Amino acid sequence: MATLYEIDAAIMECVDAETGEIIDDEKLNALLMERNVKLESVALWIKNLESDASAIKAEREALEKRQKTAENKANSLRAWLLQALGGQKFSTARVAISYRKSVSTEVDSDLAPKKWCRKKITYTPDKAAIKEALLSGKKIKGCRLVEKQNIQIK
Repeated sequence: MATLYEIDAAIMECVDAETGEIIDDEKLNALLMERNVKLESVALWIKNLESDASAIKAEREALEKRQKTAENKANSLRAWLLQALGGQKFSTARVAISYRKSVSTEVDSDLAPKKWCRKKITYTPDKAAIKEALLSGKKIKGCRLVEKQNIQIK
């Protein structure tokens, strides 16, 4: 099967460039049908890819939910085991439980002095407000409206 570019070039060969008359009507119709088949195939391929992407996204979300559930259950069992053992070591042929000390810092951010806090300021453009302003005729440096053609395949 020829590429869409090749089909379009062949269609142009069926038409007289000067007069616009159709030179080979039968070949033109065949090329137009081949072009339509090509366009339909690409559109169907897009639909299939979007469907696959949607299914993958749903599966990823389900797996993330299962992961979170498993992590929460493991943390709950870890806390239960810590309480049950009361700091004592435990060992069998298949598992060994021991302890190591660590130090962490707990901070109540509302009570911590400002000198011990980092200042964090972030700015993100409010695209909805900018769009409204641009549509009303305002000019904003670095901002512009861009018209797009969004293809819909159903």
